[in-house]
Amino acid sequence: MQDYIFSNDFSRNIDAMIYTCGFESCAPGHSYGPIMRNGYLIHYVLEGTGIYKARGKIFRLKQGDAFLICSGELIYYEADRKDPWTYPWIGMQGIKVKGYLERTSFPEQLALHFGKDGQLRLCHEKMFEADALPRNRDLRMNSILYEYLFLLAEKFPNEAMICDEKKSDYAKEALNFIESNYCDPITIQDIADHLNINRSYLHRVFKALTGGSIQNYLLDYRIRQACILLQSTDLSVRAIAHSVSYADPLYFSRLFRQKKGLSPSEYRRIKSRK
Repeated sequence: MQDYIFSNDFSRNIDAMIYTCGFESCAPGHSYGPIMRNGYLIHYVLEGTGIYKARGKIFRLKQGDAFLICSGELIYYEADRKDPWTYPWIGMQGIKVKGYLERTSFPEQLALHFGKDGQLRLCHEKMFEADALPRNRDLRMNSILYEYLFLLAEKFPNEAMICDEKKSDYAKEALNFIESNYCDPITIQDIADHLNINRSYLHRVFKALTGGSIQNYLLDYRIRQACILLQSTDLSVRAIAHSVSYADPLYFSRLFRQKKGLSPSEYRRIKSRK
């Protein structure tokens, strides 16, 4: 058994750091737990079999499988009595580790099949080599950790999170499109067409991000820009209406009154007194 306990300075590696890694060829029936750990550990089965217990489930694992121990959760694992397993492990801590792992399906599934993934296995081997470095060891260890987390996120992505991120991207792109094109007579359909998505879907994802409708946001944004022009320029109400996409100044004035409680001219007069 080889167990490396590192003295990385947590104050310099607060986001994410390796605090332990090791390798063990277990004796028949060797067990660990029940216990809770204060970090996240991943064990990668190179050969043999064993069981892992967590969250009321029992995972029967074999060569190529890996299991995740989550911080603060009660776990137990045991090597098979006839064919005990051999595994390396990596232990990580830091305020961003949980979030990084949640980009993968690992925290939900707890056990995954790595197979004979040479890159993931190589990360474990690099950890042992980095332990011998005379200086800047923490930087090397953490560079391997980030490589390892990247490989996990690429091979075992959290599809639900990817979907949520895509929805957020659509909403943010809609905001950018409005800010760049509010002075033109764009419609919600124009925004949906620009994003190449259904108008109803755009409404749902926008409301999920902002809490309001995209139609109201577009109107509010145009009125906000009109307020800026009323306060900072001598442009006529007609010119300002045109500047925020309204060809009919009477229609613009009616919308302005609905939003601000007074006409554009009254708004300008009140603001000019301040």
